Amino acid sequence: MVKIMGLDPSLSSTGWGIIEVENNRLRYVADGFIPTSPKMPIAERLAIIHKTLAEVIALYRPDEAAIEQVFLNDNPTSTIKLGMARGVVILAPALAGIPVTEYEPNKIKKAVVGVGKADKHQVETMVKILLPGCKPKNNDSSDALSMAICHNSYRGYKEAL
Repeated sequence: MVKIMGLDPSLSSTGWGIIEVENNRLRYVADGFIPTSPKMPIAERLAIIHKTLAEVIALYRPDEAAIEQVFLNDNPTSTIKLGMARGVVILAPALAGIPVTEYEPNKIKKAVVGVGKADKHQVETMVKILLPGCKPKNNDSSDALSMAICHNSYRGYKEAL
């Protein structure tokens, strides 16, 4: 059995999700999100994200982690803030010795929905179908679970990296 953690970084609401896989059978374990206030200094927001992820990792002990590859935003300030959040989100599992794999957004959608141009609603619907009993806390945790599902689909394939 392997536990996979999916991560959806954001400075305002970082999503996380944990699944277990045994003999290609997926099982929902947990999901959540880490909200931070834009009124707080950025260093405090990043510290909250790191501290909370470290607690989630200690509680669920995932074996592997997956994150969406970065995309460039039209707003340079937003892109930089997202980059900071991504750095913290990648660092948390890395410090725990957990390998982190990045996937392109279209690859995640294709692995979960079967179509690389699927919308958020389609992804969330398939997450609920593939993980019976799962009721994601919000879009961020649903996206994180989709990354974990994607990672399971591509585990062991070098071309996924």
